[in-house]
Amino acid sequence: MKTILVVDDEFDILTVWRLLLERHGYAVLTASNGAAALEQINKTRPDIIVSDCMMPVMSGLQLCAALYNDPNLRAIPIILCSAAADIPVQPNPSIAYARKPLSFDALLAMLQRMGV
Repeated sequence: MKTILVVDDEFDILTVWRLLLERHGYAVLTASNGAAALEQINKTRPDIIVSDCMMPVMSGLQLCAALYNDPNLRAIPIILCSAAADIPVQPNPSIAYARKPLSFDALLAMLQRMGV
């Protein structure tokens, strides 16, 4: 069973995506910001991270930078989501970018393309 970490400051998104992903056979962890995500990653390494870009405490961009700076975490694939027209491209080639609102079907297709 693949483990997905969903990171978003909107509780409704965390709840709905967790339920839908679990129904599709994934184990799902959640975090409300990048700092909480790093704590979660240190407890349980996910197979992939789906993160919002704009969050309080630590943004998705800051989370991506922190993961890229850690050689042990650099290879974790990330789907970085934002409602903004332009997401600043990160140096990590393991990042896929998605525009919000992201439909669940589009998320599933991205996960499958990324081998999760």
